[in-house]
Amino acid sequence: MMGRRRSRDGGRRTQGQGLGWASCCLGFLLKLLAFLQAFAAVSALVYAAWILSRWARHHQLHLQDLISRDLWFPSVVMAAGLFYCVLLLAGYLAAEINTGCCLCFYTIPAMAMLLLEAAVAAHVTLNQHWIQDLPDDRTGELRNLFSFIHNNLDLCKWSVLAIFATQALSLLLAMILRAMLSARTMDYDSDEDFVVIRRPLLVAQDPPPYLPTTIDTTAFSSRMRHKF
Repeated sequence: MMGRRRSRDGGRRTQGQGLGWASCCLGFLLKLLAFLQAFAAVSALVYAAWILSRWARHHQLHLQDLISRDLWFPSVVMAAGLFYCVLLLAGYLAAEINTGCCLCFYTIPAMAMLLLEAAVAAHVTLNQHWIQDLPDDRTGELRNLFSFIHNNLDLCKWSVLAIFATQALSLLLAMILRAMLSARTMDYDSDEDFVVIRRPLLVAQDPPPYLPTTIDTTAFSSRMRHKF
């Protein structure tokens, strides 16, 4: 029984070490993908800041102007870039700390962002007049962006596909890490629930029955009288 228990403990220890190495490798890949995606997020922030700086050269720029109808395009780009940066920071910290709670805080917004991007891509593909649904951009940068995309269509297409594939791969790695942590936690709980029943080497014996030490003198005298 002791040998079987040692072999079981050794197998679980080896399995835990294997899961630890695998989680470290997946965490490193998740941090690398977050670092690569940070270029796109920072580029969106820089682009929005550049649009606002050009607008501020000819107009007075106030904080409340960012939510106005005139500056909706740079405001949307800046909000998307900020959200993307926060999401990537959460993914990097989740891969570094490697806890289930942090991974949940990353996977849920990442999945929502992927679904939103898929919905926007489907709307652009199915609706041929989606440009007319957009409000007027007084900065003129939206028109310049469309012309740049039209002139470099292949480059923009492959860049968008690469970003989308990187986001999907990061989400997949985070979900795999979450599943591995859950499996490791269940393994530890099963080890704690293992109850060892020990028996004593020497079985305690019942004490001998009580032996009377006194002699009934009355019965002895009557027996001797009858005999003689």
